[in-house]
Amino acid sequence: MKRLSDIRFSVLDLATIVRGGNAADAFARSAKLAQTAERLGYTRFWLAEHHNLDGIASAATSVLIGHVAAQTKTIRVGSGGVMLPNHAPLIIAEQFGTLASLFPGRIDLGLGRAPGTDGQTARALRRHLVGQEQEFADEVAELRGYLAPTRAGQHVRAIPGEGLDIPVWLLGSGSYGAQLAGQLGLPFAFASHFAPDYLLRGIELYRQTFRPSAQLAEPYVMMGVNVLAAPTDEEADYLATSLKRRWLRMIRDQRGPIDPPVETMDGLWNELEAAQVNARLAASAIGSPETVARQLQKLLDQTQVDEMIVVTDTFDFEHRLRSYELLAGLVRAR
Repeated sequence: MKRLSDIRFSVLDLATIVRGGNAADAFARSAKLAQTAERLGYTRFWLAEHHNLDGIASAATSVLIGHVAAQTKTIRVGSGGVMLPNHAPLIIAEQFGTLASLFPGRIDLGLGRAPGTDGQTARALRRHLVGQEQEFADEVAELRGYLAPTRAGQHVRAIPGEGLDIPVWLLGSGSYGAQLAGQLGLPFAFASHFAPDYLLRGIELYRQTFRPSAQLAEPYVMMGVNVLAAPTDEEADYLATSLKRRWLRMIRDQRGPIDPPVETMDGLWNELEAAQVNARLAASAIGSPETVARQLQKLLDQTQVDEMIVVTDTFDFEHRLRSYELLAGLVRAR
């Protein structure tokens, strides 16, 4: 059985806007968080594509990746993910080819097929609202073709992009993404930090269907985990109410920046809403370092993943940095 010290840990960032802040503040925090993650030994720093979400500033994901990569030196920086159906594959090949040329050996390209937004915004993105699964597979193949070495007779090329060694990941929260990643021999990242229900079955399907490829000889699984570490369980639970308030608003189809923590959620949600929020956050580790270590080890025992990518959202940025520092310390200690 694996221990926490046997696997890699990485950071997933949404460029969160806090109540009273703005996007510029969020971008500065993203860069500082990436620098901290690099110093602490985290493997990669990923940014997620979302649109029309008040409180999340990572819409122009490729641009923000460049901003973060320029202010770090060694940590891998990438997308977790780019929602490929929102874009022409050639454009993404060119964007990530540019990033990989500027920051060689440091760029990851994680791909998902969700819109990353609501239906009305998806239409504004000129996205097909009812895309077929095969369409996504075709788009992934087209994109990978642009990143491959130029072929004889190829008229459309990604310049820059062609022939660059950019690791491609598939992201998902269900069976389709898991099976496609396995069939293509690509690493798979499961979005269990917000959709944990299908985690174990998804990982099983990925490993069952995996076929070795030029990129990957054996299955490689990453899972998303919400982590909030603090000196005590009580403080961590208090700080985590900001995250719970955000999810409560999302369940109610409301949006907005992340709010300060509160002493209790009683009176803010009803029994059904509490159950829905807690279900969304099932893949979480919240508490003192000892509690977080125990909860993460339980998740690792269940999944045997190769990597955990950690999401930590707090109202106070210093509490966020402290959480990642505490997590890095407890991993080294085990």
